[in-house]
Amino acid sequence: AMTGEITLSGLVFPVGGLKEKILAAHRAGIRRILLPSRNEADIEDLPDDVRKELQIVFVARISEVIDAALEVLVANPPPPPIVTSAQIDPASRQPEAPAAPLAVRQN
Repeated sequence: AMTGEITLSGLVFPVGGLKEKILAAHRAGIRRILLPSRNEADIEDLPDDVRKELQIVFVARISEVIDAALEVLVANPPPPPIVTSAQIDPASRQPEAPAAPLAVRQN
């Protein structure tokens, strides 16, 4: 999860209501949160047990947000979808082309 204001120049500005946002994310099962660097002092308001269960990443620029997001995707790629033949619409299947001959005899 990420909260903050991102400017057109890519700066991440601090936001208000951080304690409530973090507690809501924690209740929803989110354990990694990206926060504006300038909100770092605000996490002192969190209960210790909640703070210990969270991985909080402080960011100052959009490039840091992207790096942090991609780091998680590279480390934990989503599994490929499993598609069974029953899920494929028969009308969308392409007919198989006849196989080309392996050799052509010339007389």
